[in-house]
Amino acid sequence: MSQSKQWHKFPPADHDHRHCVQKALQNAEDYCRTKGLRLTKLRHRVLELIWANHRPVGAYDLLQQLTLDGHKAAPPTVYRSLDFLLEHQLIHRINSLNAFVGCDHPGLDHAAQFFICQSCGQAAELDDSKVESAIARHAKQIGFSVEGRSIEITGICTQCKRMHRDG
Repeated sequence: MSQSKQWHKFPPADHDHRHCVQKALQNAEDYCRTKGLRLTKLRHRVLELIWANHRPVGAYDLLQQLTLDGHKAAPPTVYRSLDFLLEHQLIHRINSLNAFVGCDHPGLDHAAQFFICQSCGQAAELDDSKVESAIARHAKQIGFSVEGRSIEITGICTQCKRMHRDG
């Protein structure tokens, strides 16, 4: 990334998420068109479901929603769609939750760090090049070849802290 930090905060309570979904889908469509990739109806719908809110969503939750939508999707079909979306950096995998969240930077190779609220389940993405530089520097010092990275920090978001305090 050209910036040192790219921060996606937890959304405020009055957040209109429809804008996020529309923007993410448009970015994905533009990216796929530019790269000559097929964003099939199923891949598009899976991406839309992942972007439905700021909470990570699991593959079987996606499968259940697709079934409710009338799709005859089987687990391998959903996993193929997820693989495509991951491969082209349209989504991120939250390993600790075995779930997925949308990515604001389609096609941009970056390693995000995630703050995950243990109360509401929402995830906020931080893309800090200093964190990545520190990992690369330390890996080099110990002769370690990084093949994957996932940084996930759990805690309580501001809104949930406020609700617990006020409630």
